[in-house]
Amino acid sequence: MTTVDVFTYNVPAESDFGYSQAIRSGDLIHVSGQLSFDEAGEFLYAGDFAAQLKQTYANMDKVLDHYGATRNQVVSQTLYVVNLRQNAAAAAEGNLGYFGDHRPASTVVGITELTLPGQVIEISFVIDTKLPA
Repeated sequence: MTTVDVFTYNVPAESDFGYSQAIRSGDLIHVSGQLSFDEAGEFLYAGDFAAQLKQTYANMDKVLDHYGATRNQVVSQTLYVVNLRQNAAAAAEGNLGYFGDHRPASTVVGITELTLPGQVIEISFVIDTKLPA
């Protein structure tokens, strides 16, 4: 039987939009788009790509910690980037800094806007807990 484990931060957006931050089904964990917010669900660093990217990865670490997973178990990610040409180098630098030598499959999508005013990055992940930590 497959086990299901849902992770939430219990912030208003989760109930307003009807989603969880992550859901584990068997060995896979599907992580909703993470963005730059604090523990109360307040959006941080409007318009500041580098600061948002750093906070987004910090929020991803919270999801990994919840599941006892590591960055080495991330098998894929999708980055949604506003002003991709302007922010591509910073996205690459942040990605290399976050993952080190690990290389998950990655898709970067340039978009015109995200949900919140001033939001310039959102990242979703898939984690495979069967991989070595």
